[in-house]
Amino acid sequence: MTEHNNENFEMDNTITLVDENGGEIEFEIIDMIEVDEEEYAILLPKTNDGVGEEAIILKVGIDDEGEEMLYEIESDDEWEMVANIWQENLEEDDDVQ
Repeated sequence: MTEHNNENFEMDNTITLVDENGGEIEFEIIDMIEVDEEEYAILLPKTNDGVGEEAIILKVGIDDEGEEMLYEIESDDEWEMVANIWQENLEEDDDVQ
């Protein structure tokens, strides 16, 4: 999954991405975070049971027409940094509750 255009992904918590085989997969946007002035969407596949699914992180960007797009993070270092910050945020939220 490399990119997705959904003009309403900030308004709607569900988006559909197309995998490398052309299959459509529905995801729920479970969080949006900002890291170093870049925005990232945290997505969880919508499944019947919801068990064992891992979240994915996509970078929010703007295409040539000014539309928001979701892009795969190509750098392992960038992905790891964002994942660690998201995990820290989750742990802080758990501590507050």
